[in-house]
Amino acid sequence: MKALYESLVQKVEMLSDLPPLFFRLILAYGFYGPAMQKVGNISGIAEWFASMGMPFPTLNAYMATGTEVTGFILLFLGLATRIISIPLIVVMIVAITTVHLGNGFEAGNNGFEIPLYYILMLISLIITGPGRISIDGLLKRKMADK
Repeated sequence: MKALYESLVQKVEMLSDLPPLFFRLILAYGFYGPAMQKVGNISGIAEWFASMGMPFPTLNAYMATGTEVTGFILLFLGLATRIISIPLIVVMIVAITTVHLGNGFEAGNNGFEIPLYYILMLISLIITGPGRISIDGLLKRKMADK
């Protein structure tokens, strides 16, 4: 029984690079839509931020847009994954506190459920890294070969 268990664990461990890949791709997809909406209407986003009482709404609109655009590209590629995850967490915290928190938890009510899941996935990527199926992983292997 023990040998069967150890064999199963060994086989499952060969799949250990899939969760970070899936997290990166889901997050990249999740940030893509909002980023493109912001790019297409940055002045509208600045006005919306101003209506919520956000300080420096135009600057914050550009910062949020830049972070989300850079984030979806880097997450998709698996490049600088740990680094970009930090400002993306900040964007999600701001989104939760300014938009979602008052709506409760459930995503169906525009609650903070989805941004919270994004934060948890981003924290996981900071801790575990992007996995071998990434440019970061390729660079790590190249550096180890030198």
